[in-house]
Order: sequence, then structure tokens, then C-alpha cells
Amino acid sequence: MATVSPTPLLKDELDIVIPTIRNLDFLEMWRPFFQPYHLIIVQDGDPSKTIKVPEGFDYELYNRNDINRVLGPKASCISFKDSACRCFGYMVSKKKYIYTIDDDCFVAKDPSGKDINALEQHIKNLLCPSTPFFFNTLYEPYRDGADFVRGYPFSLREGVPTAVSHGLWLNIPDYDAPTQLVKPLERNTRYVDAIMTIPKGTLFPMCGMNLAFNRELIGPAMYFGLMGDGQPIGRYDDMWAGWCTKVICDHLGLGVKTGLPYIWHSKASNPFVNLQKEYKGIYWQEELIPFFQSVTLPKDCTTVQKCYIEISKQVKAKLGKVDDYFNKLADAMVTWIEAWDELNPTPSGIKPAELPNGATK
Repeated sequence: MATVSPTPLLKDELDIVIPTIRNLDFLEMWRPFFQPYHLIIVQDGDPSKTIKVPEGFDYELYNRNDINRVLGPKASCISFKDSACRCFGYMVSKKKYIYTIDDDCFVAKDPSGKDINALEQHIKNLLCPSTPFFFNTLYEPYRDGADFVRGYPFSLREGVPTAVSHGLWLNIPDYDAPTQLVKPLERNTRYVDAIMTIPKGTLFPMCGMNLAFNRELIGPAMYFGLMGDGQPIGRYDDMWAGWCTKVICDHLGLGVKTGLPYIWHSKASNPFVNLQKEYKGIYWQEELIPFFQSVTLPKDCTTVQKCYIEISKQVKAKLGKVDDYFNKLADAMVTWIEAWDELNPTPSGIKPAELPNGATK
């Protein structure tokens, strides 16, 4: 009997965003999982170079000339020669959900040898509530074969909407340059069959190479900062987005999950090049983390945009003295929100990215 392939989940509600400087041959391996979806490819580097996309994919491709055309002077907020340019794809998407993946990430296998459909697992994570206010020791309580443990308050078992699903990687781990240099041969072979909600008040290092989010709930916070060409720092684009996003999710009562799904990360980047990009971030982050841990957002910040603008003000006031780069970044954060709102006009009477009851927690 022929097997009927299941309808792809959210086929018309999700865009896949891929930043790249090379031909996208890696999509061949993902074809069974990605082909039903629309792709937004953000081409970094030389816009005169032609990037080849395998036949049969539905995609739109934007290079630097396109970014300049769409955003005009506001294009200054989009990084150049850095994968941070991917966030332009989030801005031009018209879908409710985004999945973003790097072009050196391939399909991983679970311990039984079966190919992992990473996108399907991300969608399951996003469609399922999160539990940020009380930790469940069996991890994800909504999975088959699990539940809330004894002592878990019944009043919190409904959970809250999930805004972010953060996936992991087998093979090459996402290490910083000093760790890469010390452990050049280390590979992640541990498949941990777990999903958990990151508790309220806890920050985490968000990696952008296997990441999904609800664009309607949290999209404007997913700005990957000023990185790469002309900037003193790189490889902190996803970290910055993660810290801002987590603070805003905590304020608005939204959830962030981490764990499954895994992808196979095939290629380690050069640790010496990475050290050049990261070295300022490595010591700046000792001030950045306490800053984000102490950020408080006023009650009238009821939308992601309002929250983000408020964080930009605090970045300027408190981090501007660490380095002038943070004054530039704070200005770029405001430009990003202005550009987002221009491309995504809010229907009248509906506040953007606000929970149905308008409640903040």
C-alpha cells in the first residue's frame, strides 16, 4: 500500500530564511522537508555574483542592491559581509513563522538512524505552549509520554504562547574561538532527546543557525545588530538578538524553548578569523550580560516595538560609555524598528505583537 505523505505543517504560513555567499547545493539534502515552503535567500557579499539555487524550490533572493532599493537610507541598519544580514529576510517576510538555517547545516539522524525533520519539530515546538514561570523536571510536559510532575501548580499548566524554538547541532558544536582553539577536534555526538522552556529571568546564548520563531509574536525583536564590514565586532549577531528577545519575551509573558531538533553542522569556521571577530565581544559581554539581566521595561511597553525602542534607549544610556559602538547600535535598533513598521504596517486598531488580552507579566 502506498504511503500518503502528510500535509506539510504550516506550508502557507512559514518562510525559510537562508543567508549565504555561495551556491545553495545544500538544499538538495533538505529537499524532502523544505520543497513545499517558500524560501527567502539573503545574499551577502558581492551582489554581482550569481548564486545558484537547485531546481524546484520556490524562492525570492535579495542581494545588497535589493536591500538598498527596498530600505533606502534605512539599509544602514542591515549588516554587510556577515550572516547578520539574514534579519532582512525576517523583515520582508509576510508569513507568521520563520525558520532560519545556515548553508553548512545538513539533515541529522536520530539515534535510530532516521533522518530528522528539523522544521517539523520546530513547528511542533512553536505550536505548543511554554512554561517559563515554573520549571518542569520532566522537561517538555506536552510531549507524548510526559506530563507535569507532582507539585507543579495547576494554575500554570496551560502555559503561555511560544515565541521562539531554538534548535541544536550534532558534529561541529557552536563554540567561541578560544574554545575552538583549545578543543579543535571536539565533536558533539550526544543526542539528548529533550525540549525545555528557558525559565523567566534566565538569559541564554541564542544560535541563529537552526532557529524558528513566531514572527507575529516576536519578529521586531529579532534584529541581528550591526556586525561585519565596518564594525568592530562579529559573531555576536544572534547573541544580541537572543538577549533582546528573551528580555522582551519575559516582559510580555511569552515562551522560549531550546533542545530538539538537531541539525548536522558540517563545517568549523576558522578559529583565528573568529577570534578577530569575537575578541571585543568576549570582554564586552562581561558588561552586556549584567546589563540585560538588569533591564526593566515599564508597564506601558505593551508591544514588541515599544519594548525594543525602550531597550535601545537603555543601551545608549548604559552601554554607550563601554564603547561608542553601542551608541551606533542603539541608533540602528531604532532605524530597524522604523524600517520594520514601514514594511509591516499594522492593521488599524490592532497593536502589533500583543497578546490577545494585552497582559504583560
